[in-house]
Amino acid sequence: MRIGGIDIGSRYIKHVVLDGSQLAETYKVETGYDPLTQCKDLIGTTRPDMLVATGYGRHLIANGGGIPTVTEIKAAARGARAFFPTCRTIVDIGGQDTKVIQVNDEGSVMTFEMNDRCAAGTGKFLEMMARALGFEIENFGASCENNKHEQVTINNLCAVFAESEVITLISKGIRREAIAAALHRSIASRVASLAKRVGVRQDVVFTGGCARNPSLKAMLSERLGQNLLVAPNPDILTAWGAALCAKQPPI
Repeated sequence: MRIGGIDIGSRYIKHVVLDGSQLAETYKVETGYDPLTQCKDLIGTTRPDMLVATGYGRHLIANGGGIPTVTEIKAAARGARAFFPTCRTIVDIGGQDTKVIQVNDEGSVMTFEMNDRCAAGTGKFLEMMARALGFEIENFGASCENNKHEQVTINNLCAVFAESEVITLISKGIRREAIAAALHRSIASRVASLAKRVGVRQDVVFTGGCARNPSLKAMLSERLGQNLLVAPNPDILTAWGAALCAKQPPI
């Protein structure tokens, strides 16, 4: 039986299909102006026998296609546990929000915290700052590794004011690598603060597209005092978890 999971995020739609317990197909497309049609096209291509939707746009496809849904919290937890059975804490940095989730020994969600009121500390914020500094987002994390001497600080935690502060630093002739490193430190500190409110228990899994960023991973690991486990495809982990929820609904 082919089981599908679809994660409708603010920046990307991720869709996976499992054939038994094996990953059969993976799709990732940028979220456009008509995500419902995009989802229907993806599902029409893969034609899974069962499907569960998650993500901020899950209700759109539920109402427009009669698809069962699960929250991103439960889907992220299920996906993380599938890769790392010893996982107790999940840090998920997505396009529009950041989530920290604590699960028990059985994998059930115990508590979580979410930052969804401000773009700072999210993937979208990193994209905005990379563009302002002239970096490709794929190389933004690596750019920090080229900054060995110059240290600056980004004081504002608001995305709007942080961008203004970045522009000021650029006008002062501060190297863009130094500004990039300061932005990563600021985000890592913000996410670590969120995590400490939840309580950090080993093992800690880092998910979402930002988990591909080596500098952010290293800085967050340092602030949490924990090694962060990252799956080979961290950005599809929540979609994977949704597919697993189709096979066995979460408690």
